[in-house]
Amino acid sequence: MRLLVVNSNTTESVTTRIGAAARLAASPGTEIEAVSAPFGLPLIVTRADWLVAGPATLAALAARRGSYDAAVIACFGDPGLDAAKELLDVPVLGISEAAFHAAAMLGRRFGVVSFTAALRPMFEECLAHHGLAGRCAGFRMGPAFAGDPGLVAEQRAELLVDLCRQSVEQDGAEAVILAGGPLAGLAPIIADRVPASLVDGTAAAVRMAEALVGLAPPGAARARRPRALTGFAPEIAALYSAG
Repeated sequence: MRLLVVNSNTTESVTTRIGAAARLAASPGTEIEAVSAPFGLPLIVTRADWLVAGPATLAALAARRGSYDAAVIACFGDPGLDAAKELLDVPVLGISEAAFHAAAMLGRRFGVVSFTAALRPMFEECLAHHGLAGRCAGFRMGPAFAGDPGLVAEQRAELLVDLCRQSVEQDGAEAVILAGGPLAGLAPIIADRVPASLVDGTAAAVRMAEALVGLAPPGAARARRPRALTGFAPEIAALYSAG
């Protein structure tokens, strides 16, 4: 099985981190290719960033179309996810989508923890979009961040442990999501210090993608009328012209 994992930002150190976490979670025989967005921003933080990241994510998915059995959008907020599900003929999951559903199965209520509060509005909207806002015990977020996103997991590990504990002890979370592509791989490192199940969105998405390939193997994309798309990357335009 071949899985494409797309980091929706352009920071290669984050892509390397995501790729390592994805390979650690993957089953034997699953091949992981992790790629960065071909254009865009070094970190996705705001709603505006999320909108920019959607076309960049679609371009990465479209450029490798036919080379993977399923794909994972490894950016919390899942930019471009709905469009990718509609335009591609293989299962596509977002790490937010996978994390929310995994956490909802691990506990009655789950918390969301991340490294900066600037992400919260986007996370809240994504949670509502996936229909699980009622299962969320709350958000615990760190202060503003302006450093290297590839290093934030290590630089804020102690803060994140404290936020996870607050989520469990004060908010009543029975499972906690470590939210954000830059935090990929941190959950198993700090798991023994948090009194609840920790969910890594990248790991959850890889495991679920493997399962979905078995449940719904690649087939034809949804029938649609070919249209000429102008002004976007050629790879995205090809998804529309293919019909």
